[in-house]
Amino acid sequence: MDGFISQIQRYSTKDGPGVRSTVVAVGCPLNCLWCAYPELSGDAAKFLYHPRRCVACGACVAQAGGALANSENGFEESSVLCFYDAYEMAGEPISDKELASALLQDKVHYDRSGGGVTFSGGDPVQQTEFFFEVATRLKDSDVHVALDTSGHFPWEKLVPLVTVCDLILFDIKFLNRTLHRRYTGVDNQLILENAMKIAYSGKPMVVRMILVPGVNDSFTEISGRLAFVKSLGGLVRLDIIKYKKLEAGKYASLDMIELMGGTDECSDEFAERVLEMAKSIGLNATIVS
Repeated sequence: MDGFISQIQRYSTKDGPGVRSTVVAVGCPLNCLWCAYPELSGDAAKFLYHPRRCVACGACVAQAGGALANSENGFEESSVLCFYDAYEMAGEPISDKELASALLQDKVHYDRSGGGVTFSGGDPVQQTEFFFEVATRLKDSDVHVALDTSGHFPWEKLVPLVTVCDLILFDIKFLNRTLHRRYTGVDNQLILENAMKIAYSGKPMVVRMILVPGVNDSFTEISGRLAFVKSLGGLVRLDIIKYKKLEAGKYASLDMIELMGGTDECSDEFAERVLEMAKSIGLNATIVS
């Protein structure tokens, strides 16, 4: 079975316990305006265009049979062929066997550190069947597997990966439904329902709560999210994530408008205040850089 991934980030320490290999999956049902990986959104491969690398040699035009129009802003459509890497595809196909084999090369590091593999993205649940097969191969070799998901899927699509994985990293970006739709493009009712199902199943779970200045950092929004996490039970942990500036030029390379370009980064002081709020209601919380 083939899947589509962007990369494998080895020696990660922020996506679960120990030293991990994080698989970045292509595809996501959300379109968060602050997304640091806009090339992974949707369900199709995207190309990034780097105009500084383009020398207008015409190779991609020739490959397309002259169908592409050259302009001062580059070619109107991207092509796989470029001798100067002006076009970069945001992912590549790989089989479940190949991916599992590549991940098992670092098993010694997982075993020594209490780490493992994390499926992230994008959202790996977009490719449930593929990642279920990879997870099964990893579990056969006694590797700890974590799933990082937005949770915006029907339960029957989410549950196979929830069942096979050892830890669920679950994003809750807003409690307010109107704000969630405005900034992510989807409603959050399904997300909140799935969070409750996972927590009540007893599966180890870490809720990830990002703080975006001027977007989801009001007292009402933060206290509401904290109260919701509290309602999930004492076995659920909370990671507080500080919003950081996006990579310069990435949206332009995708011919997309960066709507959050003027947003400030979340300060250490504000994150500490939120951490104090979380601990004051008995949450097991940590700030993640």
